Amino acid sequence: MPQDIRDVMTSNPCTIDADKTVAYAAKMMQQEDVGLAPIVEGDKLIGVLTDRDIATRIAAQGRDPDQVKVRDVASKQLVTIDPQQDLSEALRMMAKHQVRRLPVVQEDGRLVGVVAQADIAREADNSITGRL
Repeated sequence: MPQDIRDVMTSNPCTIDADKTVAYAAKMMQQEDVGLAPIVEGDKLIGVLTDRDIATRIAAQGRDPDQVKVRDVASKQLVTIDPQQDLSEALRMMAKHQVRRLPVVQEDGRLVGVVAQADIAREADNSITGRL
């Protein structure tokens, strides 16, 4: 049974350059069937864009997604986890910060994956899954 984040995370997630438009990001998120898109400059994580960000910072405010850059609406106060952390630490962080997904980042800031509650539920034992 996998116990480390690296064993359950989605490796090499689709990322979006910070200068792309929100419309581009939304289309990519739809095609990939994801609710979170890591925003990168080079291979460094600088933010995340969620389906909620698009709904609250674009649609609800009547902004044009073809005119707004991802960097202008992405969440920049990031909660990340190291790939060597265990599943219980990921759950603790998710609960503390009220998030369902965590970018997985190496010590050097390089994005290597994303772990979601669903990933943990699918792979963890019943006691961990019950805490979800």
